Amino acid sequence: MIPVIKTLADYQAYRISPEDTNRLAIIFDPTTADNSLTVCVEIFEVGSVTPPHRHNFAVEMFFILKGEGIAVCDGKETLLHTGDSVLMPKTGTHYLRNTGADRLYALCMMVPNEDFSELIRNGIPATLDEEDLKVLSGVN
Repeated sequence: MIPVIKTLADYQAYRISPEDTNRLAIIFDPTTADNSLTVCVEIFEVGSVTPPHRHNFAVEMFFILKGEGIAVCDGKETLLHTGDSVLMPKTGTHYLRNTGADRLYALCMMVPNEDFSELIRNGIPATLDEEDLKVLSGVN
């Protein structure tokens, strides 16, 4: 079995809708991993938030690569900082908000995919800027 390898240059970024400020850079999804999962980096501009939402079958995990924010699930609020992670249970209504002075970068994994990657890919193509590339490559 040959592993699937991707580099920073392979990541495709999108905004889900025109009014969204968050960008999602897909790392792996069912089209590339041949599995029902989605792995992406969600980039939150200062003050931005995901809309409250829930998943019927999937769990969603966020690992904070850089920044500060809050995670809310079914009304319970948790502070998040670089290095923290949070697992959102299936059917829990949840969202993340950037509360820091800089962008928030979160590695996001959803299993099973539950049409998440299709939602992202049906959005508006976006680019990763110099700051994004530095964070994702580990350059400070």
